[in-house]
Amino acid sequence: MKNCFSLKYVALTTLSILSLSCKSEEQGNGKHAPSKPDVSTFVVDEQKKHQTIDNFGASDAWSMQYIGLWPKEKQEQMAEWLFSTETDEQGNPKGIGLSLWRFNIGAGSTEQGKASGIEDIWRRSECFLLPDGSYDWNKQKGQLHFMQLAKQRGVNQFLGFILSSPVYWTQNGLATNTGRGATFNLKEDKYDDFVRFLTDVIQGVEQKEGICFNYICPFNEPDGHWNWTGSGQEGTAATKYEVAKTVRLLGKELENQKIGTKILIPESFDYNCMYRTHQYTQSDRGYQIQSYFTPDSIGSYIGDVPNVSRLMAAHSYWTDTPLSDLRKIRMEMGEALKKQNVRYWQTEVCIMNNDEEIGGGGKKDLTMKTALYIARVIHHDLVYANASAWHWWRAVANTDYKDGLIYAEPNPNNLDGTFTDSKLMWTLGNYSRFIRPGAIRIDVSAFNSNGEQISEGDTDPYALMVSAYENSDGTPVVVAINYQNKQRNFNLVWNGDKVTAWKSYLTSDSPNTNMALQPMVNYAKRLTIPARSVITFVGER
Repeated sequence: MKNCFSLKYVALTTLSILSLSCKSEEQGNGKHAPSKPDVSTFVVDEQKKHQTIDNFGASDAWSMQYIGLWPKEKQEQMAEWLFSTETDEQGNPKGIGLSLWRFNIGAGSTEQGKASGIEDIWRRSECFLLPDGSYDWNKQKGQLHFMQLAKQRGVNQFLGFILSSPVYWTQNGLATNTGRGATFNLKEDKYDDFVRFLTDVIQGVEQKEGICFNYICPFNEPDGHWNWTGSGQEGTAATKYEVAKTVRLLGKELENQKIGTKILIPESFDYNCMYRTHQYTQSDRGYQIQSYFTPDSIGSYIGDVPNVSRLMAAHSYWTDTPLSDLRKIRMEMGEALKKQNVRYWQTEVCIMNNDEEIGGGGKKDLTMKTALYIARVIHHDLVYANASAWHWWRAVANTDYKDGLIYAEPNPNNLDGTFTDSKLMWTLGNYSRFIRPGAIRIDVSAFNSNGEQISEGDTDPYALMVSAYENSDGTPVVVAINYQNKQRNFNLVWNGDKVTAWKSYLTSDSPNTNMALQPMVNYAKRLTIPARSVITFVGER
């Protein structure tokens, strides 16, 4: 979901579970309704394990087609921020260590120019496929180059996603769904061509760049009704039956070509579509978990298709407010996933217009206001929905909108410009830099000063939110979010192999606090988290 618009269904409802209000601008600055009882101690129980974390990532769309052609030193700096796992001489991380990169496979709207119906040239995309059926692997040059910068910095997981089939095969001759209904914008006799195109791209990019797509997503938000009538970007709607038909053909083609790339679907625009019928979409797009992975789902079952794992992708849009939904929807989706033995990745989100607490998507924000809001979403996706991966939408934005980790201001020719980082980027890094692929989320309990357990005390959406992980090398990691306007102190107990000390990294609005290394703290000492900040504690054994 990348459009800047409001949906009519985003009305605030009564908050029944958390008894919190998210209506006021003051709350977005840390002033909030009464929170839960103060937590004195957080206890991490190493014996209670949850999901394995596969990666943290972001997308190259649509910026890298230009940014990837900017002067070398500017590209290198942005790549360092996004992918580096190195530290400077003071021990501060140089970057946020993203471990997966989403590559947008273009459908050819750039070659169509204004005839594409897409006014913003940054939202058009080139296509490797030429009209005569041959391929030009020099297309999408900027994106391919930036993907190499990611690989050079240790990224080894790559996901290729496509918003539309190549324009030569669409029913309306466009990469958008303009003038159509809610079905797949692909000619009926071009399904085989489409899956061969995806297979060719996987092989072509590997041969040219030495990079293999670990995952391929043949659809993006096919259930989103913004895709039904067309928009200012490439995209198409599709029913779950059209999705399943495509996946079956693609799985067979990958198997025949002996390609190990996994097929990932459906990149739903809203969690509600994953486990029930969304009130503003259609029934042939709902109950996706059950439809795709229950054998008796006639017409949509894909659980036996080659190269399809029991893994689904969905986007975290439109479910962040009210706060009762933030928790409730994720718990309900998590239960449906668990019942079908399916894992899930959160593969895309940015700020949309229903996120009223921080003023909606308009006007970029480089401060902790947006960063803390998104940290809260990350926490809920990981803790309540058991996400195995978490991805931001655009790594680099060129608009005055809250959709970038880095913000670029291009020159008129788009091949140079200025850029800046954001607190949102560094806050994501409090997770991505320290929770590495293969980490396991560990259970956290909260207790007051009397030693009484506080129900759901590890999550106070307007105070402290704490989650814990153990990396595959045994390193303990705890991420704490403080949404309040006051400093908080607490004890941190890790039940398991002994932790001797905590090394910590702080992100806040204070100067020089972008995952800034803090003084080492002895294990038995009470810990402090400043107001309006995120801090990651890394255990020393």
